[in-house]
Formats: sequence, C-alpha cells, structure tokens
Amino acid sequence: MKSITIKGSKRESVGKKATKALRNAGEVPCVIYGGDNIVHFAAPVVSFNKLIYTPDVHTVIVDLNGNKTNAVLQDIQFHPVTDEILHIDFYEFHEGQEITMEIPVHSEGIPKGVKNGGVLRFNLRRMTVKGLAKNLPDYIVADVTPLKIGQKLYVTAVASEDYRIMHPDNTVICQVRTSRNVSLIGVDEDEEEDETLEGEEGAEGTEGEENTAEGGEDSSNENKG
Repeated sequence: MKSITIKGSKRESVGKKATKALRNAGEVPCVIYGGDNIVHFAAPVVSFNKLIYTPDVHTVIVDLNGNKTNAVLQDIQFHPVTDEILHIDFYEFHEGQEITMEIPVHSEGIPKGVKNGGVLRFNLRRMTVKGLAKNLPDYIVADVTPLKIGQKLYVTAVASEDYRIMHPDNTVICQVRTSRNVSLIGVDEDEEEDETLEGEEGAEGTEGEENTAEGGEDSSNENKG
C-alpha cells in the first residue's frame, strides 16, 4: 500500500485558544495515539488533500522535524456547516504489526446478467481487512464476470493470504438484479431453455383443461338428448 508523507510540527499548547489560532493560520490540530506517548502536532490543511479528498486509501508517514512515525488515519472531524477540517486522529503502528483498514472494492469485467438486461448493484464499496501494511492492497479486485441475474458475489470470493477479511462469510459485495425493462432477448441458452420448458408444461396443462371442458360439453349434450 502506498504512503503519504505529512510534514508538521509538535504543538506546545493544546488549549482552546491555541487550537483556534492554529485553525486561523490554516493549520489542522492532530493527535497520534498507539505509541509510548500521545503526540500532539499540527500541519497545513493542504497537506491532507491527497489523504482525505480521494477514493484511494493510504498509510501515513508523519514527519515532525525529521522524526518519522508510521500511522493510519483513525478519525477526522469536520465543521458541520463549512466542512472545514477541525481535528484528525492518527494511530501509530510499527513494522511487523498488523493494522485494520477499509480498502475500496473495484469491479472487474461485465457480468453475464448485465449483458442479459440485469443491473449490477453494490452492497459493499469498501471492505474492512486486517494485515501487515506492506501486504495490504491499494484496492481489492472483484471479478463480476460470471454473475448471472439473481446471483451474488460474497466476500469469500476475494479472500487472500495477504490479509484477513473482517466481515462474515455471507456478506454480499454485489449482486445482479433484474431490471424492469429486462426481456428474454439475449438470455443465456440454459436460462432460455428453462423458460421454454416452463412454457411447454403450462401449455400441456391448458390443453388438458380444454379437452376436459370439451368432454364436459359433449356429456351435457348427450344427457339432454
């Protein structure tokens, strides 16, 4: 997984006035947990653009005057009106230590069901996984090509030795659902055959009912004679 370096400086004061002054100066107050000591620091707000305003996921190298710490974004607070970044929490990790992260899921291929008029619906855009930072992917690839209408892709389909999936095995990543405008045009041969068989069975049943009805009419006429 890729890392982003954020350069900042330790905070001497953590009071409300000092925090407000930092924000007015275009800096974001931050905290690093998980190490031997809690570290308070601040960094320019523009430093976080590639970390926050992106669909990608990264680990972070916090550089405080040459002292570097490996960390992951744990929590972020925004202003409820202006969406200004108010505060960011990071969690420190060491080499060889497993971390838990949400990794985006990217679909690959065109499902068979979509070609037949269905619609691909995602239930899970990000997956929570746990593993070593060096083994975690930038995104998880989900091959949706084999999915037919009505079929689902579960998290077990993207299992890997590089990480552990932190979802139950029956968690659905995506599924192909029937579209309102779906028709039999372009349906797979096996699906079309099922439809044909059902139609033939229905026809046989209807024909039998018609014969019975005709027989009933003949009996009635004979009785009348």
